[in-house]
Amino acid sequence: MTKKIIFCAFMLLALGKSYSQNSTSIKAILNDSLKEMSIEQDFVYHNTSSDTLEFIFFQDWINAFSTKSTPLARRFSEEFYRKFHFAKEEERGATTIRSITNSSAQSMKWQRPVDSPDLLQIHLSSPLAPGEKVQLNLDYTIKIPSSEFTRYGYSRDGNYKLRYWFLIPGVYDGKWEVYSHKNINDQYALPLDIELEVVIPPVFAAISSLETENILTEENSRTVNFQGENSLDFKLYLTRDFEFDDIETPNFHVVTNLDDDDLNPVMKSMLVRRIAGYLENNLGSYPQDNMLVTKEDYAANPFYGLNQLPKFLRPFPDGFGYDLQLLKAITGNYLENSLLLNPREERWVIDAIQIYLLMGYVDEYYPDMKILGNLSNLFGIRWFHAADLEFNDQYSFLYLHMARTHLDQALVTPRDSLLKINMNISNAYKAGVGLKYIEHYTQDETVSASIQEFYNKYKLEPVAQEDFEQILRKNSGKKIDWFFQDYVRTDKRLDFNIEKVKKQGDSLEVTIRDKANTGMPISLYGLNDQNIVFKTWVENIKNTKTVTIPSENIKRLALNYELQIPEVNPRDNYKGVKTFLDKPLQVRLLKDVEDPRYYQVFFMPEFEYNLYDGITLGPKLYNKTVLNRNFEFDIAPKYGFNSQTLVGGASFSHQIFFDEKDLFSIKYGASGSRFSFGYNLFYEKFTPFLLIQFRNQDLRDNKRQQLMVRNVNVFRDQNLLQPLEVPDYSVFNINYRYNDRGMIDYLTGNIDFQLAKKFSKASFTVDYRKLFKNNRQINLRLFGGSFIYNDFSHSDYFSFALDRPTDYLFDYNYYGRSETSGLFSQQIIMAEGGFKSQLEPEFANQWLTTLNASTNLWKWIFVYGDVGVIKNKYKNAKVVYDSGIRLSLIADYFEIFFPVYSNLGWEINQDNYDQRIRFIATLDIQTLTGLFSRKWY
Repeated sequence: MTKKIIFCAFMLLALGKSYSQNSTSIKAILNDSLKEMSIEQDFVYHNTSSDTLEFIFFQDWINAFSTKSTPLARRFSEEFYRKFHFAKEEERGATTIRSITNSSAQSMKWQRPVDSPDLLQIHLSSPLAPGEKVQLNLDYTIKIPSSEFTRYGYSRDGNYKLRYWFLIPGVYDGKWEVYSHKNINDQYALPLDIELEVVIPPVFAAISSLETENILTEENSRTVNFQGENSLDFKLYLTRDFEFDDIETPNFHVVTNLDDDDLNPVMKSMLVRRIAGYLENNLGSYPQDNMLVTKEDYAANPFYGLNQLPKFLRPFPDGFGYDLQLLKAITGNYLENSLLLNPREERWVIDAIQIYLLMGYVDEYYPDMKILGNLSNLFGIRWFHAADLEFNDQYSFLYLHMARTHLDQALVTPRDSLLKINMNISNAYKAGVGLKYIEHYTQDETVSASIQEFYNKYKLEPVAQEDFEQILRKNSGKKIDWFFQDYVRTDKRLDFNIEKVKKQGDSLEVTIRDKANTGMPISLYGLNDQNIVFKTWVENIKNTKTVTIPSENIKRLALNYELQIPEVNPRDNYKGVKTFLDKPLQVRLLKDVEDPRYYQVFFMPEFEYNLYDGITLGPKLYNKTVLNRNFEFDIAPKYGFNSQTLVGGASFSHQIFFDEKDLFSIKYGASGSRFSFGYNLFYEKFTPFLLIQFRNQDLRDNKRQQLMVRNVNVFRDQNLLQPLEVPDYSVFNINYRYNDRGMIDYLTGNIDFQLAKKFSKASFTVDYRKLFKNNRQINLRLFGGSFIYNDFSHSDYFSFALDRPTDYLFDYNYYGRSETSGLFSQQIIMAEGGFKSQLEPEFANQWLTTLNASTNLWKWIFVYGDVGVIKNKYKNAKVVYDSGIRLSLIADYFEIFFPVYSNLGWEINQDNYDQRIRFIATLDIQTLTGLFSRKWY
């Protein structure tokens, strides 16, 4: 009864202060042994819309952890995060609703939408008219999930880190803006006046950004009362050890547990005060008295770079890393807890302001900081162009990484539709760099003044991205429609070049082409050596535009010389006026960051290994920088220390991308190589190719398709003791691949056609894997291949292989391709028949069909079985089979197969069993990198 009286008094005070404010009173009792919290919540909802409401949507994000099929679970599987699927039942969270009643204690109907178990639709007893309010009394229990999944929940050290832990209504603005939990920290809610009572065991301390009203400690419990007005941050930490610092600034308290690099308290306090003052000056006052800044805040949105290295490896001065962590986490809280933008649909506005402020802070307090920190001054490293880059250059660089691969997405793309790398890094950086672009273009205080006006006008008020746009337009002395129409709302990439230059008396007529036809402005420079003697901005380019500038002292012309705008290809921005070359040639050791002021060629030592050449070592000459480019070449001659001769390879390729189409790119080129295929026996391979790639316009979709057309030309040395029947041959090959590699459902398909002088063959492969809710996994692979004609049936060199293809196209990474005994002969490539036992017949010169299957016994231990039918000319078809144990340490990359039973009988009891064991081993760095990067792209 007392609780009800306090709640009603609190509601009256809240309504007297702000009639439109929603209010809630919560009593939460922690059951530490069960990892549960019992919650009694009274909520007053005020209908501030012009519509009459018949139901209210609440967000119940704890229930997103309840099953393996929620939107959150699907998100985890899309990003190849396996912990949630394999978690124990007690590690997952859930909400159990005991009752929902109105102020008259009348029970209310509620339901969860199909496919959205983390939302709650409560049907009102009577329609809620505009301006009216309703009181709801909710009684429920939350089962707290493990913090392993989202960083929030109960942790292994026995502490609790809670976020999005109680029921909160969505936003109604003509329609309900409610979203499922997808681990992107973007719950959309309006500010609340809140009274929170937390009852916990006395060994715990309770930490929140809310104001602590009272703490009562008894023998078996501790009761902590919090209060907040216009609050948006409801994180609650329950800790056995108080790990937080409470640092006072002139305007608010910062409570933080960020790793502090062992800085002394005076230095920490100074940095927090400096950041708070910087944000006060560049934004406005923070609307709360306290701010909770946690490790989890920062981990969800960190600085990506060398500052993430362990402390003893970081090339930055003491305190710099902690300052950056504080800066990003405090700025994020400052904006998220003040601006009521839709965080899923309009997050780019907060991202843009945050990155703009971070860049300004580094410019002000660390003006000489380089992206490599102190490494920039080291002998050897300072020769690299990367050592010249300013710390703030990383933002353009990481956005361009995605733009160069045509995987960038428009800033207005909803966050749950973004690739992980775009959501975490690229889009935020593009947004911030975009504001800097406007600042360079207007050459005034338009951006900084607009940010302050926007923040102070709409702090804790409903706001939309159009409001920010309107303020920027109003304050700009120049037309900036291009920023919102093209830079923000599309994925158009800036790309200009100087098409021609014509001298007219003492002037130059310069024709500039906007290759992307964006209409965005570009800066034009006149250079004398590396000195800027002239600069202007060229606007309103319609495909091409010719401008006239003075020619005095100009030797070269350049666009975007200072790289102030994120242009996707600044390499063709130069034109010589009084020089033979448009820009100088530069040769550099090792891969480097691109320097568009030069024609760059790189070389580096490279080594490989195979059994016959041994270690091969030599220089690789290439043009690929850290960022991708459309035309690439590499020439890599090597010396084989075993074969004692020159081997290696070379390749040339050009890639064309297509926007807003399922046809993603066309790549064409040629490659050649020379290596040993036996002792003192060499092959040479030359392959012109055309590769057409398809990718769904929804970049988060894992479906990929590609069509490869190539002509493989092979020339092999003759073995005098065993002459080759076909030393030289040419194979025309068309190959179609379909991939949909998901964690739960994995499907790939392959259709292959080959045409040569002596044979023609066709084959298909289908690989399907399914991970069930009980953690059982089944793997199925079906292969079928047949010769259309085969005039070479007296030899098995071109035949289908049951367990070890001859690889006459030299596509597979065999470490000892000609070995018939020993360790290297036991390497298996999952191609063609896919058998693990070495059975007879090994090859099929007519047709072959096999089915490979496996299922897990425990985690990475599988049982496998293969069955097939093999047919050779003039012989009856033969059924073959094998079975055994498979250790899948890393699926498709590192696996070991132990045969048990096959056509040969019980192999496990036979002699030389160690020679029957087969293995898959992938040592290619690029292939392994793809294993870890797949969740990001």
